[in-house]
Amino acid sequence: MTLSLSRRRLLSTAVAGGCAALLSALPRSVLAAAPVAGEPVRLTVDRRTLEVNGKPASVFGIRRPDGAPGLFLDPGERFLVDLANRAGEDTVIHWHGQTPPYAQDGVADMNRPAIRDGASAGYDFAPRPGTHWMHSHHGLQEQLLMAAPLVVRTEEDRRADEQEVTILLHDFSFRDPADLLASLTGSAGGMAHGGHGGMDHGKMEHGQMGHGAMNHGAMPGKADGMAGGMAMDLNDVEYDAYLANDRTLGDPEVVRVERGGRVRLRVINGATSTAFHLDLGRLEGQVVAVDGNPVQPVAGSRFGISMGQRLDIRLTLPAGGGAFPILALREGAVERTGLILATPGAAVERVAERGEAATGALDLSLEGQLAAVAPPSTRKADLVQRVRLTGGMAPYVWSLDDRTFGMHRSVLVRSGQRVELTFENASMMAHPMHLHGHHFQVVAIDGRPVAGAVRDTVLVPMMASVTVAFDADNPGRWPLHCHNLLHMATGMMTELVYDGFA
Repeated sequence: MTLSLSRRRLLSTAVAGGCAALLSALPRSVLAAAPVAGEPVRLTVDRRTLEVNGKPASVFGIRRPDGAPGLFLDPGERFLVDLANRAGEDTVIHWHGQTPPYAQDGVADMNRPAIRDGASAGYDFAPRPGTHWMHSHHGLQEQLLMAAPLVVRTEEDRRADEQEVTILLHDFSFRDPADLLASLTGSAGGMAHGGHGGMDHGKMEHGQMGHGAMNHGAMPGKADGMAGGMAMDLNDVEYDAYLANDRTLGDPEVVRVERGGRVRLRVINGATSTAFHLDLGRLEGQVVAVDGNPVQPVAGSRFGISMGQRLDIRLTLPAGGGAFPILALREGAVERTGLILATPGAAVERVAERGEAATGALDLSLEGQLAAVAPPSTRKADLVQRVRLTGGMAPYVWSLDDRTFGMHRSVLVRSGQRVELTFENASMMAHPMHLHGHHFQVVAIDGRPVAGAVRDTVLVPMMASVTVAFDADNPGRWPLHCHNLLHMATGMMTELVYDGFA
């Protein structure tokens, strides 16, 4: 996933058509908007064998014809894709961070079918620039690595004298994802989050949790901080490995870089249930974008990144060269993963997969420093609504406003409204909240006004509150959910529903 900037000829095309025309016909042959010049890029979802810690594992991949994962687009290129499902089961791929017309978002619901095994679907829209990613939004497939980068470069990126290094982080288990979830819920149940109205919530069993997959008591992942006499939970699952570009630190990717050169790290947290502290070691970097959106540079050597979030970090390497581990440290634990930047001739030493001390919990210290380069709007909100993040570990059920998905209360909006949502976390775990089809600005943290970053996924720590604002400018039914896959699978999701889509 380490790529230098492409110098391909740019494509110049028109903007995609509106959502209304797309909704009238959703099958593959007509999912695309107006025809454009050029052939679509073919992406294939299929099975592959990955060796992890010396053992083979069957996982998914989303690959181009040359076998490389994901998609990298130059300025002016459309998102013109033919997605072939060869996974052996139904799927649907969400283009996380993109804001396409509703029909092309990559979520199966009452209006949009999943892609059957052996079938294909076409997509055509004007992509949003930045570091984004793609992943399954069907069942628990994301846990089996059905994810890949989705990077859309800008003209500024093309002109920049810097090397791009993309890092996709993941958590991995040899266990079947359904078994992992069952060990938490005490059943083989859990909600398939693909469809609206297709889930039988009455048959969900919320029994006692199996303890084999969880952190409890003094184990790593249980924070010392207390609230109301209860300890904060940081991790749901003890995974077998933590990956950076499909590799562990036992056999890390080594990226050759120039002495004194400049590097742009594009870091994607594609983990299903793990947040990380990104540690630059001896280097200092500047965060220049989050979730694909430029921010005023924030300097540092360690930055938090929760599930679904992205960080663009600019580094300048020492003129003397050397080898520089870029590590992702598991929140509340000692495990870590990452890759190594190394200049020519530099000796690369082995980096242990476990640190000496457990890390702390992610907080909002970085969020409080971030400021958007170009805030989307400053007008007063037309709709102000609170969303409480609720649920807990025993029974293992997560919810919004004490309602699981299917019993949820949608956020109802009209086109043109300025919407302000306050996420209030009443639970004992942090939750990265993701809204499809929109990017929002962080406008308050714990009630304190900020002119924060523009994002699509924001972390809401235990007992904290974060307020976001956005313009309702993309009609449809849009999922709003926690990006911890296991939390979403047990109910922590609602919808943003435009007038006319209810």
